[in-house]
Amino acid sequence: MFKPDLFAGAHVLVTGGGTGLGRMMAETLLAHGASVEIWGRRGPIVEATAAEMNAAHPGRAHWQAVDIKDHDAVEAAVARSIDAGRAPTALINNAAGNFVSRSEDLSPRAVRAISDIVMHGTFSVTQAVGKHWIKAGTGGAVVSIVVTWVWTGAPFVVPSAMSKSAIHAMTSSLAVEWGRHGIRLNCIAPGTIPTEGMFARLRPGENNPTAKAAAVNPLGRVGTPDDIGNLAAFLLSPGAGWISGQTIALDGGNWLRNGGGFTDYLDWGDAEWDEARARIKARTAADKAQR
Repeated sequence: MFKPDLFAGAHVLVTGGGTGLGRMMAETLLAHGASVEIWGRRGPIVEATAAEMNAAHPGRAHWQAVDIKDHDAVEAAVARSIDAGRAPTALINNAAGNFVSRSEDLSPRAVRAISDIVMHGTFSVTQAVGKHWIKAGTGGAVVSIVVTWVWTGAPFVVPSAMSKSAIHAMTSSLAVEWGRHGIRLNCIAPGTIPTEGMFARLRPGENNPTAKAAAVNPLGRVGTPDDIGNLAAFLLSPGAGWISGQTIALDGGNWLRNGGGFTDYLDWGDAEWDEARARIKARTAADKAQR
């Protein structure tokens, strides 16, 4: 779909790039000539992923262990990238967090666990990179990953819906404010593109959630790494140079048919929610053990 050297000379920063959608997009960009720098909270994960990427694309994958909830850590990490000669020319805001819960059960800490990453963290990274582009006069392009819930809302994932809506608003706002600096910002709102982490926290214990998602999709399938990789590459490419401030649904038309999703959880009682919380806590503990 794209020339192999489309992104030759580009340095793309991908938050949450060690796994899942972030890795999918990073690998597409590598395949078309870019260098990438992947960030994640779990150092061993991003280090291992970068090593695997470099096996196929020697010397073009870099990594840093960065918790984007920490504004000072974000500023320092961007400065290290610039000092190392790999100042970002493009940014993909992918790092996120989410889990299902009845809203009446949420603690303030649980809400902040999502908003501090998704809303505050995304803004910190965008601001840090944007300040560099403005000072250097280079311009740049940003793609942020949101959800179709920014249009529809979604039950049982209210902190994520709120925080992703903030990124949607940030994108359209900065597209106007920073356009004069040659900076473009757009969002992708993907549907179901299977990743282990997504299903563990949003469909805990459910049998074959991929097949269920495909069955209700207008196009009869779920998304693939190529789907999201190709759209991200297009939006960051010179060919999309007059597209800014947009949020594009990448879900086969699913949100038009099914709305925000998770309405099936309206039938759950206390027992089902207790089991879901136990599964999510077990997955979170396993993730922490990998850091």
